[in-house]
Amino acid sequence: MARNVLYPLYQLGGPQLRIFRTNFFIQLVRPGVAQPEDTVQFRIPMEMTRVDLKNYLERIYNVPVAAVRTRVQHGSNSKRDYRNVRIKKPDYKVAYVQLAHGQTFTFPDLFPETEPSPADKEQSDFLEDVNQRKSRDVRRGGVSDWFGL
Repeated sequence: MARNVLYPLYQLGGPQLRIFRTNFFIQLVRPGVAQPEDTVQFRIPMEMTRVDLKNYLERIYNVPVAAVRTRVQHGSNSKRDYRNVRIKKPDYKVAYVQLAHGQTFTFPDLFPETEPSPADKEQSDFLEDVNQRKSRDVRRGGVSDWFGL
């Protein structure tokens, strides 16, 4: 027969390993206007506060944060659907995170410019030739190609 044994939830000296997952998803956004090198822009949920974001970045990603500024971006309300009813895009919150002193952030160059290969050069020459053939004949004097002369 099994005995009902109650185990303690917490034992001194042996803390439980706990994993906390957040309920928030944040997006790193490339800013439209030039910003200082120590400022990073995020798009965050409306429920997330600046303290939540600071704790999120410091605890999960080990990023030292000096300050967080937030603003609410209202979604546009100008588009209409097939019934002529206005369609409103959802609002979202934008956070500007200032990193600690001496820390900088730059976006990586995902698509660096490379030297064109010989195959790319041949393809561009071919496309240029095709476009030249499609262009209008200046000797026709503005008469459409539809008319056969």
